[in-house]
Amino acid sequence: MEENSFFERKFRLKAHNTDVKTEFMAGLTTFMTMSYILIVNPDLLSKTGMDQGGVFTATIIASVIAMLLMGFYANLPFALSAGMGLNAFFTYTVCLGMGYDWSFALTAVFLEGIVFILLSLFNVREAIFTSIPYSLKKAVSVGIGLFIALIGFTSSGLIVANDATFLALGNLLTRESVVALIALFSMAILTARGVKGALLYGIVLSTVVALALGVTHFPAAGSIFSLPPSLSDVAFKLEWHNIFTLDMFSVMFTFLFVDIFDTVGTLTGVATKADMLDEDGNFPGVSKALLSDAIGTVFGSLLGTSTITTFVESASGVAEGGRTGLTSLSTAFFFLISLFLFPLFSIVPGQATAAALIMVGLFMMSPITEIDFTDYTESIPAFLTIAMMPFAYSIAEGISVGMISYVLMKLVTGRSKEISPVMYILSLVFLLRYLSPVIF
Repeated sequence: MEENSFFERKFRLKAHNTDVKTEFMAGLTTFMTMSYILIVNPDLLSKTGMDQGGVFTATIIASVIAMLLMGFYANLPFALSAGMGLNAFFTYTVCLGMGYDWSFALTAVFLEGIVFILLSLFNVREAIFTSIPYSLKKAVSVGIGLFIALIGFTSSGLIVANDATFLALGNLLTRESVVALIALFSMAILTARGVKGALLYGIVLSTVVALALGVTHFPAAGSIFSLPPSLSDVAFKLEWHNIFTLDMFSVMFTFLFVDIFDTVGTLTGVATKADMLDEDGNFPGVSKALLSDAIGTVFGSLLGTSTITTFVESASGVAEGGRTGLTSLSTAFFFLISLFLFPLFSIVPGQATAAALIMVGLFMMSPITEIDFTDYTESIPAFLTIAMMPFAYSIAEGISVGMISYVLMKLVTGRSKEISPVMYILSLVFLLRYLSPVIF
């Protein structure tokens, strides 16, 4: 009774028409739908040379810190962890594409988190958010979806490099391809049937198949439990000698840009589903939620993981009745338990995580229906944003080309009044980045 009264005082459960059991089950549901990140994120970041076990621990601790803030400070049912798309940008653009060490990328994430905190404290983020054209906001999500899907297809071996055509269909009869296909179609079928945790179940099923086929193996020690892997190889590894370069600004801004729109869009969508918007359509708790997100990112970069952001999978917990920060705390509890299950997570084959990337790519495609393709000053920049991300293999290039082309299209068609001052500044910075080899 005393325990329940504590929860009532802290989270105002009755006022939100919920109870402890409902909140706990909502947190479990959210965990099931987003726990794939504990497999995917360490696998992605390890491609940069980072220690996979260290990233696993860093991701969990940073996520828990962010969810504690979201639960106790913001009292909102949102879960946070390393954001998809942002971790792909970290790995494939900054490190493997631009050739920078992963410590450079962590530094950019750290700076982005500090800037995000300042924007959250001084309410500047709304001005930036509203200054970016609606079509480009939607195009960024779609482009990241295609980029992530391409990574998934190539990582699984379903798509391979080809000297004549650049890309081609891989050999679908290998054991690895069979695991990838089973993972993909099991996730697809479960998602179509509305099963919560479809990606997680697909990963589990395909891992069992991979064990049977010899694609993956049980841990050498034979135990699925262990102490958390050490953070020593990834924590507090920031570098500062490139901090004032255009590349650092470009990388930092891309992290910030995607983080702001990802977070604000997710918060708005989930808050709408939870009926948390006021009569004017505003979200009263958004500032606390954004600050929790930003602080989580700063801690994540220091511990050794990519940008922490609010997960759209929080909607699954809200659908189960989660309405308060107790849902977020319940999700954090299951994350903490996972901290001692690294050997179990390490069994999962890359083909299973690749299939999850393909499905996440699908989920991020839906905003394409909201782009006005009849207005070419909007649709052409949007299309270039979408196309450049997978074709240039870079989220940053998609954003850069999209912004520059948007300003150019509006200027040459006599519609300069539709361009915000922020867009002029950003497009000029990105243009200078391309022209810097000539200018300097």
